[in-house]
Amino acid sequence: MRLLRQPGFTLSVLVLITVAVAIVAPSLLATHDPYLSMPKDRLLPPSPEHLFGTDNLGRDLYSRVVHGTALSIVSAALAVVVGVVVGGLIGLASSFLGGPVDFAIMRVVDVLVAIPGILLALIVVATLGFGPISIGLGVGLGAAGSFARVMRAQVLRVRNEEYVEAARTLGARTPAILFRHVLPNAARPVIAVAALELGTAILGVSALTFLGFGAPPPAPEWGALSSAGRDFIATQPWLSIIPGLVILVVVLSVNRVARAIGGER
Repeated sequence: MRLLRQPGFTLSVLVLITVAVAIVAPSLLATHDPYLSMPKDRLLPPSPEHLFGTDNLGRDLYSRVVHGTALSIVSAALAVVVGVVVGGLIGLASSFLGGPVDFAIMRVVDVLVAIPGILLALIVVATLGFGPISIGLGVGLGAAGSFARVMRAQVLRVRNEEYVEAARTLGARTPAILFRHVLPNAARPVIAVAALELGTAILGVSALTFLGFGAPPPAPEWGALSSAGRDFIATQPWLSIIPGLVILVVVLSVNRVARAIGGER
């Protein structure tokens, strides 16, 4: 309840609720058909009729941003899930097994972390083909190294606790100890990192769609919308600026709520 008294947190929650509605039922927020071209209305500035203006084909930019929310956020969410699952399993196995296995796995993770995430994502997209799923997988694999390090640190903290030693003494097998005792107690910090990583994933997905690696036109992904307005930046700057501002606001809102989940104020 104390958090709800903070204007920044409250505003961030409202932004995320709006994003959720746009994902589940975009027609409730959109005012026009996002794919309908109206040549007579092309390149109109923001107005009560067209809140974000119109693009070079006369399509309502606000409605395209709303309908593009699902594509952008779902790709970012997929990236976080992939990063948590792959990185978490790597960190879990590495820390619990220990010894030379831990050393070898973590050296591989160091190499993975040293590769820029956007470069790794580009490699994955080039291998699997363009599209939201490929982008989500690529961005997620790029983040897996960070999740592996966090999970490893948490498992190292938990694995010598008394309840884990008791489970070993009672004859519990290693998989049972890992998934019944260690993982639940090591997962909370990883979840907090995952919430923060969602904002980074949105930026990564938007960057790749800006470069043209997302769904083919006329899919209204946020990065693609911002990219499409580059040719008109001097005369109709809203075509690029408004989608970029939407990305910025959503990422800041995600980060604010994630910090609250992690215990910060």
